[in-house]
Amino acid sequence: MRLERLVARGFRNLLDTELVFPPTGVALLGANGQGKTNLLEAIYYPVFFRSFHGALDQELVKFGGPGFRLEGDVGATSGRHQIAIRFLAAGKKKQIELDGSPAPRLAEHVGRWLAVAFLPQDLSLAAGPATERRRYLDRMLAIADRKYFVALAHYRAALAQRNAALRQGRMDLAHAFDSILAEAGARVLVHRVRWADEATTALAAELDALGEPAPVVVTYAGNRDLTDASAWPAALLAGENRDRQRGNTGIGPHRDDIRIGLGGHGVREFGSTGQQRTVAIALKFLELSTLERARQAPPALLLDDVFAELDRERQERLATRLSRAGERQVFLSSPRADELPPNLELPVWSVSAGQVLPA
Repeated sequence: MRLERLVARGFRNLLDTELVFPPTGVALLGANGQGKTNLLEAIYYPVFFRSFHGALDQELVKFGGPGFRLEGDVGATSGRHQIAIRFLAAGKKKQIELDGSPAPRLAEHVGRWLAVAFLPQDLSLAAGPATERRRYLDRMLAIADRKYFVALAHYRAALAQRNAALRQGRMDLAHAFDSILAEAGARVLVHRVRWADEATTALAAELDALGEPAPVVVTYAGNRDLTDASAWPAALLAGENRDRQRGNTGIGPHRDDIRIGLGGHGVREFGSTGQQRTVAIALKFLELSTLERARQAPPALLLDDVFAELDRERQERLATRLSRAGERQVFLSSPRADELPPNLELPVWSVSAGQVLPA
């Protein structure tokens, strides 16, 4: 799967532009604040039709502009497709078209363009709170399997309604959502636990390729019994007093985590900054392989300032790993040419004051 052409108008600080990308992808070079990350954000936007930073659509509009438009031509095994997004700041209206036809149901078109992004803040996958790793799992598994996407949506809706009832002191109303919570939550957990159980071997291989030979273990930290919906009633009953007092539901996948051990110790608590960064990058490669296996198409890889804070050996190992990506399209950014490893095999484009200049 490749992004062949991108049109961006009124998006962030980018000058209105139409770009035709090489099949291999490109390395974007330019000083901080010039628009490199904004271009990566525009490239990623059609995956979930939202910013990879979590920014609101109105925050993506060029200062003083009426809105933005993104248009991408995607080459895939199923043929060539065009995805177009138009956002109007007045009224906060978003329109999405696929091959020229309106797409009224957003969920049906999530993942038509497959890409995985590594951002500097993704160090939190290894070093941050459980929230970041849950978000990682949900994003990845929702694109990999529509059943997960649907189950997660049902679970979140039931959880929000149950918690609202708890805050009102309405246990009778809260119980009305227990069965929906159990059915959807069990389906979410089945997918998550299966992924975690298979992740150790794959993550170890990625870490070894990046120069981290310490043995790794991935563990799903949650109540595995809840993969069975019939186990939920007793678990919810056991936590009823606590739920009533705190006004929220204390069990379920929204409370879980994945724990990563490196060399016998938790990487979050005891890993060095270099180890944590390497683990975070490896998790992104694991996300790539998960999506490729599920969707039978290689997603693009977006890497924002990925070589920073890696020693030269790990930079070169990462560049070698990227060169072995096969049919995968790679987009990466760096503020300085000397941060690009000499064995990086990508054409270099420059970005300055929002203008993208192909070599």
